[in-house]
Amino acid sequence: MSTRAELLARIADDSQRHYADYMAFNQAMADHLGLHATDLQCIALLDLQDGPVSTGDIARMTGLTSGSATRLVDRMVKAGIVERHADPQDRRRQLVALVPEARQRIGAAWEEPGKAFAEVLEGFSEDELRTVAAYLERAGEVGRAQAERLRGTPRG
Repeated sequence: MSTRAELLARIADDSQRHYADYMAFNQAMADHLGLHATDLQCIALLDLQDGPVSTGDIARMTGLTSGSATRLVDRMVKAGIVERHADPQDRRRQLVALVPEARQRIGAAWEEPGKAFAEVLEGFSEDELRTVAAYLERAGEVGRAQAERLRGTPRG
């Protein structure tokens, strides 16, 4: 039986491997779809939103500068992945939404990998799934907080 310290070390190592493997998968999926990896990440984040978001929201979600987020949106508009709409509350502001056809095309590409990832979870009990979900939620919060901290820290 493993000690707590051994388990924590294993989780730390496996987390690094998981991150690297997922980054490689994300790049392969982006290449398959003819997209930049950052575009694919943005699409995934947009897909989680209840509706259109501003370019500033995209910058905050992705950690990009406002200029980089604008270029990312410009590139995705040109590729037919997202469209801009005037904000009904403020006509000077533009909102960005996924184009339905792009959502369908990317969803179709995710079908097989999605099934494979779902199979991983099939062997877990409900209690284990709650633990996995809690870890992912808390780790995500920590990751976002640390990204904010690092963005606020001068380089050097």
